[in-house]
Amino acid sequence: MSVHSSADKRHAQSLVRRMRNRRVKSQVHTSARKFLEAIKAKDQAAAAECLKNLQAELDSAKSKGVAKANAVSRKKSRMSRLFNKTFAKAE
Repeated sequence: MSVHSSADKRHAQSLVRRMRNRRVKSQVHTSARKFLEAIKAKDQAAAAECLKNLQAELDSAKSKGVAKANAVSRKKSRMSRLFNKTFAKAE
């Protein structure tokens, strides 16, 4: 136990925020994995849908302060570039 009750409250808040941040990060990682699986399977429609979902998840994480803006921009750019590179010859 801490001396100050406010320290206990701050610790409890930090645990709640930590779990919330982990949940958001997990959703982003799952979306990225599904996108990469669709790319590997050469399924353009599924990959496009997964990319759209991944970008929405990344923007959500950025707005919640879980991910930094530059990291989100970099991830979105790399995934978009991978999508375009993979399916450029198909069109």
